[in-house]
Amino acid sequence: MLILAIIPSLILLFAVWKFDTVEKEPIGLLAKLFVGGALTIISTQVFGFLGEKLLRICNKDTDSLVYFFIFSFFLVGLVEEAGKYLVLRFLTWKNNEFNYTFDGVVYAAMVSLGFATIENIIYVIVNGSGASLVRVLLQAPGHLIYAIFMGYFYGLARLNKGLGDKKKVLMHTAEAVMVPAVMHGLYVFCLGTKKSIFFILFAIYEIVIASFTVWQFLKLSKNDMLIPGMEFTIDWDDDEQEGTDEGKM
Repeated sequence: MLILAIIPSLILLFAVWKFDTVEKEPIGLLAKLFVGGALTIISTQVFGFLGEKLLRICNKDTDSLVYFFIFSFFLVGLVEEAGKYLVLRFLTWKNNEFNYTFDGVVYAAMVSLGFATIENIIYVIVNGSGASLVRVLLQAPGHLIYAIFMGYFYGLARLNKGLGDKKKVLMHTAEAVMVPAVMHGLYVFCLGTKKSIFFILFAIYEIVIASFTVWQFLKLSKNDMLIPGMEFTIDWDDDEQEGTDEGKM
């Protein structure tokens, strides 16, 4: 079961890397993002624990939909996706390798799959033979869906930074956090309430959003855009490489 907790993430990592067709990202940077994503499990546990304590003080009816709504969307969705975004931002926003919009999707995917992997491993260790196979297999794909949306808006934010449009940078930055947070919260809420109506709505939603995400991912891969101002970095690197090659000759 522990192997199954890791395999989905590895398959998806390879798929994301494969579709980064214009310019592959450095393995070292991708590794840092993956590890950084895994480490956000710490902030998730700390803020989730403190937030739940506060929520129980404010609302003692832990079985109410209001309680579970706040728990799902804020203490899980927002806390986890905000943590991922902070790692993403810290490691890539000013990095010269971030020169194409699709890079944002690749980076976000690495962070999210790092988190999904360690979360899956912990879940399997804690639950042992009682671990749900369905949850183990669907955990990574779910996080990747959130990551693609985060990376899409993150790439747009970086693009508009290059264009000098500060308003759109702020708008897309907010979207990069809030859209995946809402999606993640909806997932937890629908499954956690254990009510048939929410299961049905969730099943329909998952089919639609998964299909849309795959289509959007392939579209973004094919229509990758160079971020304004980063072409000079590329030219410099190319010139430096040519000079090195000439020196070797």
